[in-house]
Amino acid sequence: MNNRVMAVEISGIRKFYNKVRKVEGAISLTLGQPDFNTPIAIKNGIKKAIDENKTVYTENAGVKELRSEISNYLRTLGVNYSEEEICITIGGSEAILDCFMALLNEGDKVLIPTPAYPAYESVVNIVGGKIINYKLNEDFTVNVDNIKEKFKKEGCKYLVLSFPTNPTGAVLDKKGRDELIDFIKSEDIVVITDEIYASIIYDDYYSVAQESSIKEKVIYISGFSKMFSATGLRIGYIACHDTIMKEIMKVHQYGVSCATSIVQYGMIEGLKYSMNDVIYMRDEFLNRKNYVVGRLRQIGFHVSEPRGAFYVFPSIKKFNLTSEEFCERLLNEKKVACVPGSAFGDGGEGFIRISYCYSIEELELALNKIEEFIKNL
Repeated sequence: MNNRVMAVEISGIRKFYNKVRKVEGAISLTLGQPDFNTPIAIKNGIKKAIDENKTVYTENAGVKELRSEISNYLRTLGVNYSEEEICITIGGSEAILDCFMALLNEGDKVLIPTPAYPAYESVVNIVGGKIINYKLNEDFTVNVDNIKEKFKKEGCKYLVLSFPTNPTGAVLDKKGRDELIDFIKSEDIVVITDEIYASIIYDDYYSVAQESSIKEKVIYISGFSKMFSATGLRIGYIACHDTIMKEIMKVHQYGVSCATSIVQYGMIEGLKYSMNDVIYMRDEFLNRKNYVVGRLRQIGFHVSEPRGAFYVFPSIKKFNLTSEEFCERLLNEKKVACVPGSAFGDGGEGFIRISYCYSIEELELALNKIEEFIKNL
């Protein structure tokens, strides 16, 4: 067996979810799975593609029309990539794997935030890179000073950004974006910015990919799992300058040939006709966020205000339990499941992740049980 693969554990999110499945009647707030139906235009687009026998290989980079629609959509965010600079992947997960496999040589150092989505560290370990964690601010926004400090001290080649952030819901603000752009301009570094939650932002949108002068140093990852409530359809994309894309395409080509044809045609219809559905879902998530944050604070948790995605990351430090202990006891005693913050790296210890991809009724029931639980601690 590959020693690097053997050293990597399965995701802490999935590990805890597997425990939840064994507890009958548990209310699970663990997965980032929107509870809305995939928009009808996407479903019809997939059905139409099947009826028209569009079930053969597409170009390695994906259906040209879909790449063109993605290019148009990104322009509405102030991010400019042509269709030739976009590759359709099997979800954002393949995009992350493709990037690190194409970029990293053995021992290359990658700056990764903590807490963060666990796949970044695991994939870097699998391909032989070295992880250098950087800290976030107390409210989980970007700490550019810590990035600069770690970059100079450790001699890093790559930087991972992820806004809006899983697990915290933090976003990149204008000040943070501008400071990052100045840093990227001045240093020899390549940035991977994972923006899978870009459609679920409750404030203004900012990204380092909006700055054209650093385009050759930025790789933009996103997709439709969260945007269109289509996690099982597995469509994501990478956008970057041709010099990097040439190498990423080799990994993508030999790994999967192309993303699923019929789903690509469905996403074309989604980008054309389902943006009102996206706005509706975002507004509903905002209502849920406001409810959950308000209720958690009322119960007595310290919560940094999430500005995007659909997660809340409250502190449990005052209860003098590890995040694993807290979540295990909450599950076994009250049958409510949240993800231990430790699943997201060292910086996540002392917190739990609550997903609000659930109805207000389910959230209310779960929060009632959480309130009962902490009263008895």
